[in-house]
Amino acid sequence: MADAQAKVIHYTDVLAQTFGDSAPGTSIRWLIDDDHDGAPVYALRMIEIEPGGNSPQHSHPYEHENFVIEGKGRLMIEGKWHDLKAGDVAFVPAGVLHQYVNAGDSTFKFLCGIPVKKLREQQ
Repeated sequence: MADAQAKVIHYTDVLAQTFGDSAPGTSIRWLIDDDHDGAPVYALRMIEIEPGGNSPQHSHPYEHENFVIEGKGRLMIEGKWHDLKAGDVAFVPAGVLHQYVNAGDSTFKFLCGIPVKKLREQQ
């Protein structure tokens, strides 16, 4: 882990990583994290899902905080679907089954906050 450093960038300066067949049309950008920035508590990610794309149904032992930037999506939380649009906020508690789906004809983009890796590994 690096020492914490102040950081101001444009999100597109961070390489988008894809998930392949497990999450078609989906990419992630680690905007702030402990490995690169020394962030001690929170990691911030930009998730981008192309039209027709989705994440798999999954759960984690840590929470997610989401803020929708643009596009339309759907979020399944424990079997219940919720429509999402720009400006919406969603909280996914730890251990809860969830899935994201692009429900529009443009890229669905949202910020996702989670604990940094060292805290995720303790849970």
